[in-house]
Amino acid sequence: MKQFAPSLLELIRRASAELPDDVVRTIETQRQLEVAGSQARYALDIISENIVLAKEKSQPLCQDTGSILFFVKAPLGFDQRLFSETARNAVAKATAKGYLRQNSVEPLTGKNTGNNLGPGFPTFHFEQHEDNRLKDIDVRLILKGGGCENCGAQYSLPNRQIEADRNLEGVKRCILDAVIEAQGKGCAPGILGVCIGGDRATGYVNSKEQLLRQLDDTNPNPKLAQLESDIVRISNELGIGPMGFGGKTTLLGCKIGVLNRLPASYFVSVSYMCWADRRQGVLLDSDGKISSWLY
Repeated sequence: MKQFAPSLLELIRRASAELPDDVVRTIETQRQLEVAGSQARYALDIISENIVLAKEKSQPLCQDTGSILFFVKAPLGFDQRLFSETARNAVAKATAKGYLRQNSVEPLTGKNTGNNLGPGFPTFHFEQHEDNRLKDIDVRLILKGGGCENCGAQYSLPNRQIEADRNLEGVKRCILDAVIEAQGKGCAPGILGVCIGGDRATGYVNSKEQLLRQLDDTNPNPKLAQLESDIVRISNELGIGPMGFGGKTTLLGCKIGVLNRLPASYFVSVSYMCWADRRQGVLLDSDGKISSWLY
């Protein structure tokens, strides 16, 4: 498993310093839509310059390198414990090299561990390949900043405060309420990962898994595809704009998933991601070498 360490270190470095191509393309498309000389255009100009400089200098896109979330799909018999240990060592090394900010704080004492390690830090989600013939290890990483994490929200339907019932219209009201409540916080323009259903814990996990999707993909469920499109369109008509400065770009994307729920419960979980949509993924062969990049 030690052979995996260099690959995981490179995964962390790239996730911290380089945005996926689909995110860069979307930001550039929206930048061109903003009025020249406006605050919105200026904000997106600065964001675009930051993206280029971070990649050229191999430095973090943001001073807050965020929570470290690993999503791993592996073959039957894969040693999750050893992988987690190897990944933690890679995280500590990445922190020492400056790829990651020292971000892990013990909540009772306020002490920073200095190496991004501690209970629940980093976080791992493991899943076995459905096809046992697959031997590669699919490792995806999200670095999620604290500002955008603070803008997450969870709703229980029906919700009389926003007049949201247990249907897709009610779900839409919840998501748009989360956008309005953020009001440019969380380093807008943002990207939403949403889960309809589940319980309070699984709903939030699934909402973050939606952030692994590419911005230019299409939801295979036509109703959800339409809802995703409507949320982005309506949000970008609200005039909140980049950093709340006004403009046409409040959201870069919205990705929605579903989980079965209890009859008594109907949760809508919204995870907000900032413009620095730091997700990256690799396929690792059995020797731990990178066979391909996923974004």
